[in-house]
Amino acid sequence: MRFPRKPREPVDINLAPLIDVVFILLLFFVVTTTFTRETQLKVDLPEAVSGTPLEAVVIPLEILVAVDGSFALNGQSLSHNDLSTLMEALRVESGGDHSLPVILSADAQAPYQAVVTAMDAASKLGFAHLRISTVEAPAEP
Repeated sequence: MRFPRKPREPVDINLAPLIDVVFILLLFFVVTTTFTRETQLKVDLPEAVSGTPLEAVVIPLEILVAVDGSFALNGQSLSHNDLSTLMEALRVESGGDHSLPVILSADAQAPYQAVVTAMDAASKLGFAHLRISTVEAPAEP
């Protein structure tokens, strides 16, 4: 005995509801996304693993930059924290000898502008030997 077969219905996937759901999800993600601009970079200042110690033949000029951006030259604090005061102090302390090495020791949290001002003062006066002091990084195991 033969049983008649039922005709098969064609299997179709209706894509219209799927497209609607995808567009709604896309709209949701666009609306809920927040776009932020990074206006400030966080920079960790480098540490030197190796370096050469300064020779003790000549007495260098040491510019100290504190956390608040104030300057000290050879341990003496300056009255104003600007470029002209630092240049005048360097001129007096060096006695016109531009071959002296200048050591720039800045606190790790000091403002970058203060460090650049100190470098600019030494450069404008013609000091060619500028060294930036760092602390030695701990050895990695």
